[in-house]
Amino acid sequence: MHEHGLGTWMNQRRRKSPDKPALIFDGEVTTYRSLADDVDRVAALLARRGVARGQSVAYLGENSPRFLQVLFAAAQLGAVFVPVNTRLAPPEIAHVLVDSGAVVLIHDPEFEERLDGLDAVAAGIPRISTGEGSADAPGLSALARELSPADAPAPVDTVFADPAAIIYTSGTTGRAKGAVLTHGNLTWVALNCIVDYDVVSTDIALMISPLFHVASLGMGALPVLLKGATLVLEKGFEASAALAQIQRHRVTMLSGVPTTYQLLADHPDWALTDLSSLRRLTCGGSAVPTRILDAFELRGLSFTQGYGMTETSPGATSLAPDATRRKQGSVGLPHFFTDVRVSREDGGPAAPGEIGEIEIAGPNVFAGYHDNPQATTAAFTSDGWFRSGDLGYLDDEGFLFIADRLKDMIISGGENIYPAEVENLLSDISAVTGVAVIGRPDERWGEVPVAVATVAAGTELDLTRVRAHLDGRIARYKIPKDVIVVDELPRTASGKIRKADLRARFARVS
Repeated sequence: MHEHGLGTWMNQRRRKSPDKPALIFDGEVTTYRSLADDVDRVAALLARRGVARGQSVAYLGENSPRFLQVLFAAAQLGAVFVPVNTRLAPPEIAHVLVDSGAVVLIHDPEFEERLDGLDAVAAGIPRISTGEGSADAPGLSALARELSPADAPAPVDTVFADPAAIIYTSGTTGRAKGAVLTHGNLTWVALNCIVDYDVVSTDIALMISPLFHVASLGMGALPVLLKGATLVLEKGFEASAALAQIQRHRVTMLSGVPTTYQLLADHPDWALTDLSSLRRLTCGGSAVPTRILDAFELRGLSFTQGYGMTETSPGATSLAPDATRRKQGSVGLPHFFTDVRVSREDGGPAAPGEIGEIEIAGPNVFAGYHDNPQATTAAFTSDGWFRSGDLGYLDDEGFLFIADRLKDMIISGGENIYPAEVENLLSDISAVTGVAVIGRPDERWGEVPVAVATVAAGTELDLTRVRAHLDGRIARYKIPKDVIVVDELPRTASGKIRKADLRARFARVS
C-alpha cells in the first residue's frame, strides 16, 4: 500500500468534494477547494521562507482556519507542525520553540505582548503574524494573498513513519516533553475515530476545544476532514455560543470534557435550544458523572467516552453509548486498530479485575519523545508496548477501567487508595462541580486522602457531608480526612486537573 501522508489530504479533498463546506468560522463558509487553495498558498510562502523537509514550524493561536492551513502546508513540505498551547507563559513557550528546533513561529496578533517576554534564543526565531501585519512586517494574510496555489511546490512524498507533528505534553511534572506523532499515527487515529465513532461525510462537528490539544486535533478535526465532513470552528468555549451554534448549523457531533458538558446543561439556554440534530457526543479527560449523564439522557442524548493520551495520538479506548450505563465507570474497549493490556509489576499479564499498569500498542502510538532517547526508552516495554503510567484493570469482557495514575496513588497505612475511585463518588454530590483527591503526609498513616473541590454557587460542602455521602460506599480508610473548597481547580489545556499544583499548595503535614 502506498502510504499517503497528511500533505496529500487537501489535494484529494479538492478533487473529491471541491464544493463541500469544509469549515465554518466566524460566519464564513470555506469549501474544500478554497481550503486546499489556501493551504497551497501558505505552503508556497513557507517554502520561500526556506522551510524544508524535517524542519519544525510552530504555531501559536486560537482555533481558526489559519491553524489548519499551516498544519497541512507544513505537511505538504514534509515539515513538522508544532502547535503551542496558548495558555503557556513566555518561558514555557520558549522551551517549546527551542526544544522543537522551530525555524519559524506563526502566531495570532494578540500574543505579541507575551512573545516580547521570550528569552534571547527563542526571540531570535523568525515570526509571522496571522493577521495583516504592517507595511514593515506584513502578516500571513497579506503575504499569502500575494501568492497563487500554483506557486506551491510539489508535495513531498512522505511515508507513515515520517514525523508530522510534535505535541508537547501538559507538563504536570517537570518540563514538557515533545511527543513525535508521525503521519501514520495521525492517519490511524483518524481512521479509528471514523470506524468507532461512525463519522460520515454529512456530519457537522462543532469544535469548541483548542486544536493545539491532541484530542481536538487527532480525534476531532482530522477524522472530520479526512471523511470530507464539515467543521464548525469556535475560537474558544462559551456555553451560550456553543448552544447557539448547535442549533444554527444543525451540529451532529460535539466533543468535550465533563466540565464542558456540565456548563452546557447548567446554562439557562439549555432547555430552549434545539438539540435534535446531535447524534454523537464524545467525552474524555475523566469519567462523566451520573448527574451529567442524567441531564443529557433527559434530552435523548448519550455519550461515547474514551481514554488516551498525547502519546497515543490520543485515542486508546472508547465506550459506546449503549454500554454507558451497563459499564458505567469504564473507558471502554480498545479502538479498532489499537490494542490494550494490563500488566502486573513483574511484567506478567494481570488477571481480570486485577489492577496493573495499562499498556498500549498500535499504529497510533507515537514514535518517541523529541530529542530525548532516554525518556523514549523508558516509555516502552521490552516487547514494544507503550507504558501509560496509568493504573487500571480489564473486566472479564475486556472493558478497561482506570484506577489512577501511578504517581497519584495514595498509600495510607499500607493500603493503596486510587483517587479516581473516590473522585467519581464525590462527583455525584449535587453541590460539587469539580474535585480532586490528593495525598497529605501524615505521621501515623504515612498519607491520608484530602479532597479539594469547587462547588456550585449558593451551595456548601464540608467534611460531614462528604463522610455521610461516602460512608458505606467505600472503605473507611479511603474517605477524605479533610475537605478544602476552592474557587477554581488548576487544569491543563485538555481539562485535566493539575494535581501537582494542588499537592504543592495543600499537601501540608497535619
